[in-house]
Amino acid sequence: MRKLKTIEMQRLTIDEFQKAEKLPLVVVLDDVRSLYNIGSVFRTADAFRVEAVYLCGITATPPHPEIHKTALGGEDSVSWRHFSSADDAVEELRRNGYYVYAVEQAEGSTKAPLLLPDGNSGSHRRYAVVLGNEVKGVHQSVVDRCDNCLEIPQFGTKHSMNVSVTAGIVIWEFARQLLL
Repeated sequence: MRKLKTIEMQRLTIDEFQKAEKLPLVVVLDDVRSLYNIGSVFRTADAFRVEAVYLCGITATPPHPEIHKTALGGEDSVSWRHFSSADDAVEELRRNGYYVYAVEQAEGSTKAPLLLPDGNSGSHRRYAVVLGNEVKGVHQSVVDRCDNCLEIPQFGTKHSMNVSVTAGIVIWEFARQLLL
């Protein structure tokens, strides 16, 4: 088995990426502190052609060298917006017909792998996922505005995972159901 060279992978240019059909998913970052986590989310969002990343509250915005260090240009290809709060972002998403999940441990949460409402029925529903602060998670006021909570089952001694790792798992789950 031989590893592929970058040129053999036929990756999209930024212009081609921006014109290409997107995974109908917006990733919302609610007060994420780490610039490296933000960059990692952009890189994963690029890999799966996510529609957009919404940066909320204290979440830093590009351009920034520490975001770029892990995004490796994903911050240039993926559309993004900044909101003063994730509450505002979720309200706008809901007004625009998105089904919004908070990724959080909560009473009655849906455990991954999830079955998306209308995900495979041919409807063209659009989704959003809210990922929270590295210490406090998604604000309760934001959870209250979401349609549902998605929880990744964990079997060890810790009760949480890194936000960028969580983003990768969640984005993959949506891509697996909506693109493959």
